[in-house]
Amino acid sequence: MNDATPVETAARGTVRTLSTKELPLLREHLLRLDPASRHDRFNGFIDSGFIVRYAAKCVSDGTIVVAYFEDGVVRGAAELHQPDLSPVSLPEIAFSVEACVRRKGVGSLLFSRLIEKARALNYQKLRITTGAQNEAMRALAHKFGANLTFRHGESTGSIDLRKPTPAGTEATATPVDAMRALMGINRAWWTAVMKMYGPGGAT
Repeated sequence: MNDATPVETAARGTVRTLSTKELPLLREHLLRLDPASRHDRFNGFIDSGFIVRYAAKCVSDGTIVVAYFEDGVVRGAAELHQPDLSPVSLPEIAFSVEACVRRKGVGSLLFSRLIEKARALNYQKLRITTGAQNEAMRALAHKFGANLTFRHGESTGSIDLRKPTPAGTEATATPVDAMRALMGINRAWWTAVMKMYGPGGAT
């Protein structure tokens, strides 16, 4: 299902969910981030090899990516990472916007779309972590109701999806999103089983 939607901001692109086959576009987007943006996104200095491995993991673990396209190129991305099997685990969200499209409302729109997708998938809370120096992301998180705390150089908090989303463009989860989320949960379950009963596991 194509959920491409024109961006109703100063930007001139479209926003839609990436299919599994398109997830390598996330890698290319992350590799284009300037050093400061990479640091903000991953809360530290990382090399290109880390980004390649990170993007590959997103392909295999059920991550949902809502992307902002401009001239056919992904210039911004919002990621929804599935929770693990821990009773206290929460789905986690992350955002990145290339410098060439900042200050156009892209981050706010991506944030809103991802929250609506998470709500449609019946999540009640989301976890967000960002560097303490990433003022833009902290401002966005507060705008959408996150309560952040500072510890060890980073800001961590949660967003209660049971509360109303601020007025703005809404989106719904597509069947592709739901299937990807289910696949991610199944992978987490089998990983836990293999750790318990696989080589070196409990008997």
